[in-house]
Amino acid sequence: MCRHAAWLGAPRTLASLIHEPEYGLLQQSYAPRRQRYGTINADGFGMGWYDAARAEPVRYRRTIPIWADANLPALAQVSRSGCLLAAVRSATVGMPIEETATAPFTDGRWLLSHNGRVEREAVRELADGAESSCDSAWLAAAVFVRRRAGHPLGDALAEVVAHAGAKDPGARLNLLACDGASIAATVWGDTLHLHLDDGVLVASEPLDDRSGWQAVPDRNLVLASPDGVRVQPL
Repeated sequence: MCRHAAWLGAPRTLASLIHEPEYGLLQQSYAPRRQRYGTINADGFGMGWYDAARAEPVRYRRTIPIWADANLPALAQVSRSGCLLAAVRSATVGMPIEETATAPFTDGRWLLSHNGRVEREAVRELADGAESSCDSAWLAAAVFVRRRAGHPLGDALAEVVAHAGAKDPGARLNLLACDGASIAATVWGDTLHLHLDDGVLVASEPLDDRSGWQAVPDRNLVLASPDGVRVQPL
C-alpha cells in the first residue's frame, strides 16, 4: 500500500515524479504495476521540496485522490528543486484519512514517507508523540526523535526499522526520507527501485520503461548523496 518517489540531483519539477513519466505517481495512484498490497492509492497524497527562500522544506498534502486536485498540475510544473519527495496513499484499514496522516511528514529539514504498515505499539516507545494516530505518523515521529539527537539520516531510519521489525514480524517498513542534500530509504517487505542519470531517482516502482532501473533487494538500506549511492544490508 502507498507508492512514493524521490529525486536528488539537478533541479527538476515535481511534475517529473507525478505527471510527466508514463508511470508516474499519478498513474500509480490508480493503476500501480508492482504494488503487492492493495490495488489503488486514493486516500490522499503529498509532496515536499526545498527552496532557497525557506530554511525548511515546502510541503503540500491533501486527503483527496491525487487525480481530483485540479490545482496540482500547475503547481507541480513550477515547483522545482534539486531534492523532491512525493507520495500517494492507500490507508491501512482502521487508520484515519486526514492530512496529518498523509506523507510526507516533516521535522526541521527532514521529509519522510512510509510505504507499508506496522503495529503502532511496535514504535510508540521510540517516540514522545505523533501528529496523527496512524502507524506512519508514529514511525516518522520515532525517526525524528533520532534526528533531533543528531543521528545521521540513514542511521535513524535503520534503527527504527530494525526495532519495529523485531517487535512486529509482519511489518512492512519501506521508509523514504530526505534532508535537501541526501536521500535515505529502507526496503522491508515491499518494492523499491533506483535509477541513475544526472542524479538519482528512488521509487516504489519504475516511473517509466527506460533501461537502467535497478530493484533494491529486501532488508536493505539505500543512501544517496552527491558523492554517490550505496546499498547496504539492514
